[in-house]
Amino acid sequence: IVRAKLDAMHAAGTDKDTFPVLPILIHGDAAFAGQGVVPEVLNMSGLRGYKTGGTVNIVINNQVGFTTPPGESRSTIYSTDIAKAIQAPIFHVNGDDPEAVARISELAFQFRQEFKKDVVIDIICYRRRGHNEGDDPSMTQPLMYNLIEAKRSVRTLYLESLVGRGDITREEFEAANASFQARLEGAFIEVHEAMSKPVELIPRPIGIGTTASDHPTVVHGTSVPRSTVELIGNAHNNQPPGFNVHPKLQQLLTKRVEMSREGGIDWGFGELLALGSLLLEGKTVRLAGQDSRRGTFVQRHAVFHDRENGQEWMPLRNLSASQGKFYIYDSFLSEYAAMGFEYGYSVENQDALVLWEAQFGDFANGAQTIIDEFISSAEQKWNQHSGVVLLLPHGYEGQGPDHSSARIERYLQLCAENNMTVAQPSTPASHFHLLRRQAYSTPRRPLIVFAPKSMLRLKAASSPVEDFTNGTFQPVIDETRTLNKAEVTRVLLCSGKVYWDLLAEAEKRNDTTTAIVRVEQLYPTPVDEIKATYAQYPNAELVWVQDEPANQGPWTYIGLFLPKYMNGQVATLVSRPASASPATGSAKRHAAEQADLVERAFAR
Repeated sequence: IVRAKLDAMHAAGTDKDTFPVLPILIHGDAAFAGQGVVPEVLNMSGLRGYKTGGTVNIVINNQVGFTTPPGESRSTIYSTDIAKAIQAPIFHVNGDDPEAVARISELAFQFRQEFKKDVVIDIICYRRRGHNEGDDPSMTQPLMYNLIEAKRSVRTLYLESLVGRGDITREEFEAANASFQARLEGAFIEVHEAMSKPVELIPRPIGIGTTASDHPTVVHGTSVPRSTVELIGNAHNNQPPGFNVHPKLQQLLTKRVEMSREGGIDWGFGELLALGSLLLEGKTVRLAGQDSRRGTFVQRHAVFHDRENGQEWMPLRNLSASQGKFYIYDSFLSEYAAMGFEYGYSVENQDALVLWEAQFGDFANGAQTIIDEFISSAEQKWNQHSGVVLLLPHGYEGQGPDHSSARIERYLQLCAENNMTVAQPSTPASHFHLLRRQAYSTPRRPLIVFAPKSMLRLKAASSPVEDFTNGTFQPVIDETRTLNKAEVTRVLLCSGKVYWDLLAEAEKRNDTTTAIVRVEQLYPTPVDEIKATYAQYPNAELVWVQDEPANQGPWTYIGLFLPKYMNGQVATLVSRPASASPATGSAKRHAAEQADLVERAFAR
């Protein structure tokens, strides 16, 4: 949130070497020592994609983690020792001395202002009561709480000090205390009355896609003029004078200019067209992830490096004088903190397109807390809106169980009440329109994109220029071959890479009785579009085909909900058998499984 505020201020003309927004993080001692996200966030403090000019970290050190004593919650002497990793100054101060805490806080602030680095204040104190009203901490820390019960409160000690020095009288204290207590009582009564009112139960849509309100409202077209495509292509042939492009990348630059004229646009350039067109329209775009500047699969190349001196050149930063800000960073090797950072940025800057990319889709597992607690549920919990985009590479190419599946089933299990969009586009143009729709959709809701791997360079999956200058995102794409629909006896519903395997098989077989329909958006599920498409094939059975095992992938969601909205039509499943692992560890076995899967999709 602070970085988004700073970026906006710097874009408006504030000196980029100043950091006029102060971030303050408040921790417990057990959490500071025990939660892995803490060192991840500390590690962010000096990185160019994340720095905020230093955070003041305040540790409320109660010397107990719920019921766990310090000796069982850390191996270090102090709970704050982890901050030594970034050489942050750590001030240990007695919580019984409010004036000492105030002096140290001022000193910490001055350090942050002078050196633009993190600082830690460790307030050594105690928790007088239990974790809640029904908790008795003396059951697990009897010796500590014998001492605490005999100890006078901070307020009592400080009052005696102030009265003894003549700073205030006891009467003045009593008057101030009575006024404060009255404010607390008034707030309590107000909340109690609000909580006592009857709650109206409001029926909410499940987001299956049966009404127009189930889909995002787009206030801006997603197609662009051909001149925009060509301008972005030209930007890749406009390197700074004397810039030495790596020989392997010069051909790519030339090809991107050609693609902007002749088509055959691949995934990497199609995505850059989406981002570049948004920049030309004044949008801020921020993309961060592990190796995202080049792309894990050597597909993006949004940043070029001079092979002689290492200087950087970003074509998308040189489109026009009035374009929006483009930020793209290689993140540190983190998921939890890194995804959380992009979520916070998107909450603060609602107008920006903010994307977090996983190196492989399954890497998002390390950020499951952010997905569960914020991305999927923050709107329902706190009415907190975010348009953050997660790019999760997903696809079965025989790379083994650890880098095949982004766990589509997990995200669909979290879907309800139109809380987010889950999509798996099959072409660069579909991805282009999806991202542009996301940038202009209201209300702002997260977008989960299951991005491709092998499709990045699949010629069959490339898109003509006309697909970018016309149309919009299509949640369902009907069969593109010319078929006699009355003669079709089987409709294959699918999503993602498997479409291209099925299409190749259909063409090899010269099969004109099987139609292949792509579901580009999995949630909100486009039931109306699926029904309308399927209705064109009056004599066909319905089959869902997926690469994933039967207990994974979209089927666990589609198979449950779709029959309710298809007039009782039940789809049969073609997939890998149910499996504890996302994929096999053998490339040969994977190839055999895939061949069998495709064969069964067409077998009558």
